[in-house]
Amino acid sequence: MSSDTYISQLKTLLDDDSLLTDQESLNHYGKDWTNIKQPAPLAIALPKNTEQVQKIVLWANENQVAVVPSGGRTGLSGGAVAANGELVIALDKMNKITGFNAGSQQIHCQAGAITQQIQQYANEHELYYPVDFASSGSSQIGGNIATNAGGIKVIRYGLTRDWVQGLTVVTGKGDVLELNKGLIKNATGYDLRHLFIGSEGTLGIITEATLKLTRKPANLTVLLLAIPNLDCLMPILQRFQKSLSLTAFEFFSDEALEKVMAHHNLACPVEQRTPYYCLLEFDAHSEEIMNDALAEFENGLNDELILDGVMSQSQQQVEELWKYREFISETISGRKPYKNDISVTPEKITDFLTGVNNIVAQDYPDFEVIWFGHIGDGNLHLNILAPKNMPYEEFTQACEQVNPKIFGLLQEMGGSISAEHGVGILKKPYLSYTRSEQEIVYLKSIKQAFDPNGIMNPGKVID
Repeated sequence: MSSDTYISQLKTLLDDDSLLTDQESLNHYGKDWTNIKQPAPLAIALPKNTEQVQKIVLWANENQVAVVPSGGRTGLSGGAVAANGELVIALDKMNKITGFNAGSQQIHCQAGAITQQIQQYANEHELYYPVDFASSGSSQIGGNIATNAGGIKVIRYGLTRDWVQGLTVVTGKGDVLELNKGLIKNATGYDLRHLFIGSEGTLGIITEATLKLTRKPANLTVLLLAIPNLDCLMPILQRFQKSLSLTAFEFFSDEALEKVMAHHNLACPVEQRTPYYCLLEFDAHSEEIMNDALAEFENGLNDELILDGVMSQSQQQVEELWKYREFISETISGRKPYKNDISVTPEKITDFLTGVNNIVAQDYPDFEVIWFGHIGDGNLHLNILAPKNMPYEEFTQACEQVNPKIFGLLQEMGGSISAEHGVGILKKPYLSYTRSEQEIVYLKSIKQAFDPNGIMNPGKVID
């Protein structure tokens, strides 16, 4: 059947102006932040509700047309790429908050709702949605759930998975499932909700979600610490965790700090530059907690775990100090970094960082290396910057040749090749470094059960 015939049929399933075929839209919706492939989708469908999504998926099964679900397209693993004539189902028009229950502290929304929209709505009701990251202004809740997004506050609040109390999904077969229905307790067998969380659109499309909210933190305070070496990271974390309830514990290298300061014309936040820095955020709701934080800071200085530091004195200063960490990705994006989003258990962080630094020094001697990450939950971001005079394809190939060494070390330490960016296209060749052969067989069986015709986001995560 011709593309024109497909387009004509799809138009009958959607409202007017909800099917896009112009080249600008195909390019926009056919890729994510990776830009790793030239977009080439069939068309862009913009449904307004679950029923329209179901109609499209049933049609796709009948016509054997592959489907790529699309949220905010802020992913970094190629999970939302449509480069082979797929139909993109974008949820931009499914962006409403449709329910709120103050008693149970739950919000119900369509999957296209923007993360920041949920955060602001919660704040207006004196509540808090804590899943937060640099792309919160453009990422969509459905995409967050499909990738089990993490971010900067995982050490205190956990991953997206921990805040999802119900889902409406359209499976790859075209069935509509209401999963868990917002229940806090539900001991009735397999919880299919958790299969869809982190599934990257390979089992079906998340169309609605019930999310848990919590109380707002009081007087968030930030400490930015300059430290002499990697060995100081875990002792600092352990000391502050004994005294404080940390909401974040972040890490970045001096090379990352230098890039941010130069790009954004920011002054150095500390008097003494050091090889590494860590940023702590905590809920300072009492004078006693603030005193505990200052005492641990002084102890760290005396023991030479900390060489310098600064503490926020206002909400504005909290935001200013966070810029040095949160602006890193944006700052280096123009250099087309080769990214590795990896994790080990926190107690192995220092050994892993040291091991990877040795590999990087040996294999990338002429490349700039930018480290940062959510050190409190074991998540590290290794960014290799493309030299300005090297063709990008050659640079990528050089990085890929070193991946087996890095992932081999991860495998030895029981780590993950993808902590929060997902598998998508980029990490699929390396899945066996984290998942056993038996696990992959089960994953394929689950995929087959929900998507027997293989139309849902083909080529992503598993074959």
